[in-house]
Amino acid sequence: MTEKKPIMNNFDENIKYMKDRLGVDKSFDVVHLDLKYAGKRMALFLVDGFAKDDILHLIMKFLAKLDPKQLEPDPFEKLFKTNLPYIELDYSEDLNEVADQVLAGPTALFVEGLSKVFIIDARTYPVRGPQEPEIERVVRGSRDGYVETIVFNTALTRRRVRDRSLRMEYLQIGRRSKTDVCVSYLEDIADDENVQHIKKRLEAIDTDGIPMAEKTVEEFIGGRHWNPYSTIRYTERPDTAAAHLYEGHVLVFIDGSPSVMITPATYWHHLQHAEEYRQKPFIGAYLRIVRFIAVFASLFILPLYYLFASDPSLLPEGLDFIGPRDPGVIPLLVQFVIAEIGIDMLRMAAIHTPSSLATALGLVAAIMIGQVAVEVGLFSSEVVLYLSVAAIGTFATPSYELSLANRITRLLFLFVASLFGPTGYVVAITMWILYLTNLKTFNTPYFWPFIPFSPHAFRDVLLRSPIPLKNQRPTILHPKDPDR
Repeated sequence: MTEKKPIMNNFDENIKYMKDRLGVDKSFDVVHLDLKYAGKRMALFLVDGFAKDDILHLIMKFLAKLDPKQLEPDPFEKLFKTNLPYIELDYSEDLNEVADQVLAGPTALFVEGLSKVFIIDARTYPVRGPQEPEIERVVRGSRDGYVETIVFNTALTRRRVRDRSLRMEYLQIGRRSKTDVCVSYLEDIADDENVQHIKKRLEAIDTDGIPMAEKTVEEFIGGRHWNPYSTIRYTERPDTAAAHLYEGHVLVFIDGSPSVMITPATYWHHLQHAEEYRQKPFIGAYLRIVRFIAVFASLFILPLYYLFASDPSLLPEGLDFIGPRDPGVIPLLVQFVIAEIGIDMLRMAAIHTPSSLATALGLVAAIMIGQVAVEVGLFSSEVVLYLSVAAIGTFATPSYELSLANRITRLLFLFVASLFGPTGYVVAITMWILYLTNLKTFNTPYFWPFIPFSPHAFRDVLLRSPIPLKNQRPTILHPKDPDR
């Protein structure tokens, strides 16, 4: 917590303290204006680029027309309630708090003889338009998405949740950064214990700043730093966020990030996508089943193929065609490892490649690397085939965090299968399920509703149920209003 500094009786000392605190003479973008209106000395402190010039110009015009008699008998009351015509107006009696406010964007107005400072929240930020998120596209549906400004994001959410019980609670994180954070939930639905637990975890964060926004916060509140699986779901779509609010989840908005944190989030939340609910229920259920097949194929198909290729006797009759006809010049396991690392290299290269060159990068990967590697005997063609299936399943995973975690798990299964054979593979899968079962996401079982099993909820996870039949909120969230 920043130590409090009460406003001093001497106007010049207050101004000198603020100039030193803000580094006015050292930073070109921190502006200090000396003014005199209605026979009183005044001073404005603001950050150039944050302040709305037209609003401040209008306020200064009103102040210029003031007569000293208009400020009697109580100048503060007259200015605060009458002569400063602006909606977002506040005051402070702490100079350190005033400095923090100025650095966050609002403008501070000092008036000689007053023991309070006016905070004029006439700020604006450079911001991009709310276009559709890149990784959560839908064929039909809204095309707006969250941006990097917290006020815009909360407004996009309220546009879809016009509920009187929607709460947007504000707090700041970071000793130095003072990053704006908002905890959002429906008071009539969300469990109070969940809300208080998340708020306490956020308030307990003690660090200089959160430069990576939501990902930095996740490292503080998620725990288990060696756990590859994310216990928080992210979304950049306001409609997805609104749907989770109605279920009883708690959202966390962080200024500077277009990704909203959804808590708690189980393994199955990471497998849901808005496209499934933008189609008819039957089509949505089909898309979900296809997605599950792709995701689980990405996890299990490579080690399973390795076992069959290494020991053909494991294959049942009719499947003896599985296995490499030409195994290549290097061991099968090494081929898989090289190919996995190669895909990750291509993924990282694609991130740093301009969009105009992305097609060329794909051609290089497909023709010059993949085809030539098979022709020279470095890779078996079957390895490329099954690795492509696994890669498709990875890209079909809606959650980027889950796709990366599943990739690490796939490699682990592959190594265990190569070292210990079929028994090790089965044991590895069992240990994986037990690990996810034991994992908690804000006191919520991570593998629910599979373990602990809930038939009704698991049906809604496995199939995209029609909205009229989803008449019950997830019981694991302990909603106050369980019925929709």
